[in-house]
Amino acid sequence: MNTQAYSLESVNELADGDHEFVTTLVYAFLEEVPLDLNNMIEAVLGNNPTAAYQYAHKMKPNFKLFHIDVVEQVKTIESWSKGDLPKTDADPALDHIKTVATIAINALKRDFA
Repeated sequence: MNTQAYSLESVNELADGDHEFVTTLVYAFLEEVPLDLNNMIEAVLGNNPTAAYQYAHKMKPNFKLFHIDVVEQVKTIESWSKGDLPKTDADPALDHIKTVATIAINALKRDFA
């Protein structure tokens, strides 16, 4: 696992030197992702694959953009949601996403407070 909770490398490339745009992207991430993450967690724990898929799929581009090391686990949640994997595969993926995404969210909050 990457020792850094997140990276702004792709965000900075997208923003092309516009620091205000970087801040806007970070705030949008912090507004949407924690809520979506909680909803996905509830959906997986509540055995609601349709909702779990929607939230996982929605968050995946944000995790990629900020280089948060959960994309493979999000794909696992998506696969479980589609019936391709058993719930026993989804549970450890969910735990990893919860832990790593929460660390990244807290780091972004701290760094952009």
